[in-house]
Parts: sequence; C-alpha cells; structure tokens
Amino acid sequence: MTRPRFHLAFPVRDLSEARAFYGDLLGCPEGRSSDDWVDFDFHGHQIVAHLAPETKMAAEARATSPVDGEAVPVRHFGVILEPAPWRALAERLVAAGTVFLIEPQTRFKGLAGEQQTMFFLDPSGNALEFKAFADDRQVFAT
Repeated sequence: MTRPRFHLAFPVRDLSEARAFYGDLLGCPEGRSSDDWVDFDFHGHQIVAHLAPETKMAAEARATSPVDGEAVPVRHFGVILEPAPWRALAERLVAAGTVFLIEPQTRFKGLAGEQQTMFFLDPSGNALEFKAFADDRQVFAT
C-alpha cells in the first residue's frame, strides 16, 4: 500500500546545528536548501528546518500530558520505525550521550498499542518521538 508522505516545517536557531543533528546523528539525507532553510528526508517524509534564531520556546510548547505514567511533550513530532531500526537508533543516541526526555522504553506493555518509544530534544528545543510496534496492526489499536 502506498502511503502519502507528510511535510513538516519547524523553527531552528542554527542550520549548522540542524544539519549535524538531523543529518549526521539521525541519518536523514539532506535535500534542497537555502541560506534560510534545509529539507531533510525524514524516513520518506519531508521535514524542513527553517532558520528562526529569534524564536523562543514558549511555555505552551513545553506543556506535557500524562501518557502511561510519563510526562509526554504535547508538541512533538516523530516517526514510527520497524523494531530493529528503532533499537539501532536508540543505541546510537545513547552512545552519542543524548539527554532523553523519556528514556527508550516499552509503553502500554501487554496492552493494545504496546510500543517502544523514546523522546528527546533537537538542539533548538523541538521535541521528537521515535516509536516502534512489534505488530504494525497495533498502531491504531483501541
């Protein structure tokens, strides 16, 4: 089944930091760019880091919501990976000394929607979540 790709634009304080984080650490190939923005291939989806050094992380951007005993950042984006690439990314992030908002873990263990998840910030303070399901049918389980 062919799935549509999403596009997400978000602010960053420095494009060199964004290139190092999204390109080098997360392994997202760079697409087009200008002096003010950079496209990245985010696992088949287009994300665009727009230079906005004056942007401050507003208090509402740091708001959290309780999910399975964790304080999940309300404003975040991410991707659902297969379990093996998720584990490899988690290991790479741990080895790089990433400070996690929510450490790599299993959420909803033994329940509908059981998943591996982790949350962390990019250098500009944007929250990201990467998750994986052992059974893809559980993505929208109720």
